[in-house]
Amino acid sequence: MRAFELSLLRVKDKNHLPARRLSVAPMMDWTDRHCRMFHRQITRHTWLYTEMVTTGAIIHGDRARHLDFSDEEHPVALQLGGSEPDDLAQCAKLGEQWGYDEINLNCGCPSERVQRGAFGACLMAEPALVADCVKAMRDAVGIDVTVKHRIGINDVDSYGFVRDFVGHVADAGCKTFIVHARNAILSGLSPKENREIPPLRYDYAYQLKKDFPQLEIIINGGIRTLAEIDSHLARVDGVMLGREAYHNPYLMADFDSRYYGESGHARTRVQIINAMLPYIRAQLALGGPRLNSITRHMLGLMTGLPGARRFRQNLSDAKQLASGDADVLLRAAEAVSMP
Repeated sequence: MRAFELSLLRVKDKNHLPARRLSVAPMMDWTDRHCRMFHRQITRHTWLYTEMVTTGAIIHGDRARHLDFSDEEHPVALQLGGSEPDDLAQCAKLGEQWGYDEINLNCGCPSERVQRGAFGACLMAEPALVADCVKAMRDAVGIDVTVKHRIGINDVDSYGFVRDFVGHVADAGCKTFIVHARNAILSGLSPKENREIPPLRYDYAYQLKKDFPQLEIIINGGIRTLAEIDSHLARVDGVMLGREAYHNPYLMADFDSRYYGESGHARTRVQIINAMLPYIRAQLALGGPRLNSITRHMLGLMTGLPGARRFRQNLSDAKQLASGDADVLLRAAEAVSMP
């Protein structure tokens, strides 16, 4: 576990963290520590989020497995799933001690498995409980506590529903809301269908910013291009990318210069691979993950280039991966015609 003193230094220095203008969404089975380390080689300032971790997994499970991350990942947020204020407060405190820069409460996941735990999107029907959860976490930690949510649940699609939810939770001290601009259908749709079938209503997020100008409003859902990001940033405080950041990660290569004013050129794709190699070799030397556990997150690095399909095929070759030779990445890149 990271030293508590280091986490206190980060809390005191939180005003120097980059703004949440850009972030990568928490995605189950995808945004693990290896994925985040890869994304960090592409962009230094974009905020990264863990997969959702339930309070039960942290309290009763292997805490190090769920909470460990690399210092290079900062700024990085821990997303929690839960609905018991005391449990959330305990886990938020552990997250702060581990060194996370933010604690995020999941009020947007629509899966039936998550609903059985009485958290996720179904919490939007209980804004008073969410407010209690936020207050308990804010009382326990000195870092930001944020909420990620949908704009409605099932057939409740009036703007007033999400407005009242945000207003109630904001009264408990939450200052940052990440708005997935779709309804969550709590039965009858798979999580994948819930990301595609309910219509996007970006205007709801825009209106939240107008009605709550003092809050930080971050928009999420179906955003794929730099032009779309620019358009949203004219109306809200930040943009969170999901699947596009995973499948086409090099989209983020210009984020630092375009949105954070950093000078210098973005890393090339080959430079990103070379930057990952020491990390991969160190992880393999520890005897932990298999090579595929890391390289699977890098399959989209060459998206849009001639030879990208061959790159993916090489990185999916079980025989090559079984060798544990990280240089397979460099060999795979040789099949790609670089600009």
